[in-house]
Amino acid sequence: MAVGPAHGNLPGAGEGLCGIMSSGEVLRVREVWSDNLESEMMLIRDVVEQYPYVAMDTEFPGVVARPVGNFKSSREYHYRALKLNVDMLKLIQLGLTFTNAQGELPRWSGELCVWQFNFKGFRMSEDVYAQDSIELLTKSGIDFQLNEQRGIDVVRFGELLMTSGVVLNEDIRWITFHSGYDFGYLLKVLTCQPLPTSEAEFFELLNMFFPNVFDIKYLMKFCDNMHGGLNKLAELLDVQRIGPQHQAGSDSLLTSFSFLKLSNKYFQGVEGAVRHCGVLYGMGADANREGGEWGKVGLDNGTSV
Repeated sequence: MAVGPAHGNLPGAGEGLCGIMSSGEVLRVREVWSDNLESEMMLIRDVVEQYPYVAMDTEFPGVVARPVGNFKSSREYHYRALKLNVDMLKLIQLGLTFTNAQGELPRWSGELCVWQFNFKGFRMSEDVYAQDSIELLTKSGIDFQLNEQRGIDVVRFGELLMTSGVVLNEDIRWITFHSGYDFGYLLKVLTCQPLPTSEAEFFELLNMFFPNVFDIKYLMKFCDNMHGGLNKLAELLDVQRIGPQHQAGSDSLLTSFSFLKLSNKYFQGVEGAVRHCGVLYGMGADANREGGEWGKVGLDNGTSV
């Protein structure tokens, strides 16, 4: 499906940014807060059976710490870094885009829908964060004061997500981009626990809650060895963005349409990409293949906050 440029906020019944698709249809990023969480999750429960492809993106306060010590491998180091940061930091925003196998979006009140969940709990005056990450999120339009006033309690969200039909469901296919940290935060929300000590235990949890996962960054290895981030990929595939970069709803929509185009161009459709399902870029089976690709960081000279 082609995506047209955003045209700002348009009149409509719902809250959230609107854009116009190339088809002329209105798309709304449905903003979810504490006061409409229950009703929006009811909508999602109705949507997920017919739209079982779920593209996901999260926003969080960056990466602020590196583990200290001796590590057997770069793979162990990078998982310890992921755990250290996810355990310490707080989820700020989650975007979910639901489609069917043809890339069609659900409709509500005559509008195509994408969901953006805004969480409370992160306070710049009290919590650690990466300055550059927070600056990017602020420039993208995230209002941290509003999040604290109206934002969703992550524990309540985790309870509703558990019964939504979106997780623990083998019929759902999760679409992501370089998503180790994204899934780390979701597993933390779902379990209300720190992440497991080992990467193997992490993948046991991941496979239980998210049985079918596609990581586009991993898929790109099989597409003429493509490189770059999500925005670069979208440019190469001629997928245009609706909404601001570094907001989770817009990023999840771009992830969804980029996956569909990539699958059609290089894998003869989504089913052709299934053989690469279940692998996260730079982790697990991918790290076994190539020693991990999380960045050039020394194994014994990490620094803590």
